[in-house]
Amino acid sequence: MATRHLYLARHGAADAFGDLTDVGRRQASLLGERLAGLPVGTVWHSPLPRAAASAHVIGEHLPGVPVTEAAELVDHVPYVPAAPDLPPAWAGFFDGYDDAERAPGERLAAELVDRFARPTETETHEVLVTHAFQVAWLLRHALDAPPARWLGLNSGNTALTVLEYRDGLPPTVVLFNDMGHLPQDLRWTGFPPSPRP
Repeated sequence: MATRHLYLARHGAADAFGDLTDVGRRQASLLGERLAGLPVGTVWHSPLPRAAASAHVIGEHLPGVPVTEAAELVDHVPYVPAAPDLPPAWAGFFDGYDDAERAPGERLAAELVDRFARPTETETHEVLVTHAFQVAWLLRHALDAPPARWLGLNSGNTALTVLEYRDGLPPTVVLFNDMGHLPQDLRWTGFPPSPRP
């Protein structure tokens, strides 16, 4: 039975302008080293510079593997919960969202799932360099959780999430937010400040 292996990663640490920092380059390089032993066929990335730069650094460790943009991986809010489903702590995050802003995000989220969250006819290993919300959305989808459950599923910069898809079976979550390839000083970027284990 063919398996589609998706290796999801949030881009490396970026500055306030969305450009990859030296820390982000080092994180991406370490992730590339980790992935180098796998039979990766493609590295897909968001159109945004921080994700594209991260993907190209990862690609330096995967000779001959194409590094290709995928519009569906762009950073966006995939789903805005209706008021009854919205945890009170998140209410301020969605202030000002109306139907005109919800619709494009939900359309992109559906396109993301349609393109990547399904089995393929042959065995594939694909790296997706994207953003925290898109990792959360694909994980939520794999778990068949309610749409609002993408909230609070945080990913560190270059943390690895692995999902597998096979015909006739529910998706398998192999890893979520694994930072084993990063030394302590490069972990936990991309999160709000708080005590860390």
